[in-house]
Amino acid sequence: MELGLKCKNVLVMASSKGLGRAIALEFAKEGAAVFLTSRNPNSLENTASELKRIYGNDKIHFHPCDMSRGEDIAKLFHKVREAFGDVDILVNNTGGPKAGGFSDLEDMEWSRAFEQNLLSYTRTIREVLPAMQKNNWGRIVNISSSSTKEVIDGLILSNTFRAGMVGLSKSLAREYASSNILVNTVGPGRIETDRIIELDTIRAQNTGVTQEEVTETHKQQIPMGRYGQPEEFARAVVFLASGANTYLTGQSIVIDGGMLQAL
Repeated sequence: MELGLKCKNVLVMASSKGLGRAIALEFAKEGAAVFLTSRNPNSLENTASELKRIYGNDKIHFHPCDMSRGEDIAKLFHKVREAFGDVDILVNNTGGPKAGGFSDLEDMEWSRAFEQNLLSYTRTIREVLPAMQKNNWGRIVNISSSSTKEVIDGLILSNTFRAGMVGLSKSLAREYASSNILVNTVGPGRIETDRIIELDTIRAQNTGVTQEEVTETHKQQIPMGRYGQPEEFARAVVFLASGANTYLTGQSIVIDGGMLQAL
């Protein structure tokens, strides 16, 4: 399948490791110009070098950015426009908010989760929409969580703000469809990343069992019997963001190996 990405400019947020890194790798493999960003300059530089080395793609750029800071996002887009001009494809991605139940969290954690996991997405989208409208073409993929389909106990911040992200994406999809701008949300189930290891470790500490036992229990709840790999998740994101996708918009999709029982 021809994805039509060789002439596209892609910005992948939080892309120095985990799901963001896997998504950036897939875009680089398809020959797109890719801009990487995260809070860690060293990780960014290493990831950019890896993309160039593996795929021989010299159209790789990077600049650090803390997505919870509006001024960082503004500086990032100045660097993006210097590097390659308009953004054709935006993949919004952030680290998950702090784990905990309602009584565990104060206003500060709620405010930070709002800024990091919802307001940051509105800020980046605001930056790319004018050019996408001008060009009558754009793709926005917002990375969410399986909590948008089934809430996850002990992750009330994610349950709250990831759901808001779905509402944002659906509204944008309807508002900008006439400009050929497609907007979708993709949530990971249990994909084998540092975030999942962190959550399994927290659950192990709270229940008095080993992290390995927690992981094995979760795998037994997945029909495919294993955690997903980041590249499996990334391939779905890249399709939605590509020229091969011409009609799928406003959807909230979870890549979970059949784990969720919700319709």
